[in-house]
Amino acid sequence: MIDDDHYTAIVLEQDGDAVNASIQTLPDDRLPEGNVTVDVKYSTLNYKDGMIVQGLGKLVRDYPHIPGIDCAGTVIDSDSPDFKAGNDVIMTGWRFGETHWGGLCTRTRVKSEWLVPLPAGMTLEHSMAIGTAGLTAMLAVMTLEEHGLKPENKGEVLITGAAGGVGSIATAILAQLGYRVAASTGRADTHDYLKGLGATTIVDRAELAEAPRGPMASERWSGIVDNVGGDQLGNILKSLAYWGSCASVGNAGGIKFSSTVIPFLLRGINLLGIDSNTCPLERRTQAWTRLATQLPGDKLEGMINRVGLADTFDLAGKILQGQVRGRTVIDVNA
Repeated sequence: MIDDDHYTAIVLEQDGDAVNASIQTLPDDRLPEGNVTVDVKYSTLNYKDGMIVQGLGKLVRDYPHIPGIDCAGTVIDSDSPDFKAGNDVIMTGWRFGETHWGGLCTRTRVKSEWLVPLPAGMTLEHSMAIGTAGLTAMLAVMTLEEHGLKPENKGEVLITGAAGGVGSIATAILAQLGYRVAASTGRADTHDYLKGLGATTIVDRAELAEAPRGPMASERWSGIVDNVGGDQLGNILKSLAYWGSCASVGNAGGIKFSSTVIPFLLRGINLLGIDSNTCPLERRTQAWTRLATQLPGDKLEGMINRVGLADTFDLAGKILQGQVRGRTVIDVNA
């Protein structure tokens, strides 16, 4: 699907209030601005991509547009001293796939400071099995550790939305590091999957939806990686252990936050926002290096759904309906 002068991409075009998506072949003179050109091998599809492909929300304002919030491939042309032709690279963040044309294509052009070299020991395919979701998960783990989380701390680490991309990888990483992980899900068919990633306990999502009586509850969680937000976030903070921290990474349950100051005052807890979009290069590189060494390959393989570019349209709807677990890797040349 690649030739010397053209590339293939999923292109979104606006027609009145509707957004239409199709696979198109574009000339290289329509590549976006940047100083490094990359032949893309793999991309991913997550919840945000699903919304964009379906034309939902206001994540994209200018059309035509190529979606895909991350990609991995090989540099073919560079004006940057940091990258040369033949270098394998990972692209995440910086509004890639939102304000800048994204990764659901066979070629892209970006600013060099947006790229991270592929870590030693990691393949391009596995880098996209990890993708932005995995980077976010590792940043959450790093931040929790920096705020005192240790395997020997009292209680389990709670992962909400555990069957999704961030939740799956956070579960696998924490289990590998020796933490006891409580994985929350509303889908009974994912229990064995989450146990296979290393979860010690499965918590029904409905249990967390019930607000504990009073401003506090018994200490239960040594830390939390929350992918859901909404009312549930306020509920689970009441059960966080003394001086525990919650890394908040998602808002599928809504953006409104309801809590009292009591857990913060009486238990000294921390609510930590995780943003992988504009994460500084040094920290991104640190996170990717840890992902290359601390995420077991067999666990990663068990998360992967491999599909081709043409499968993206059907998958977008399934992701929004919560029907896809783990990580979806798009082979853009398939």
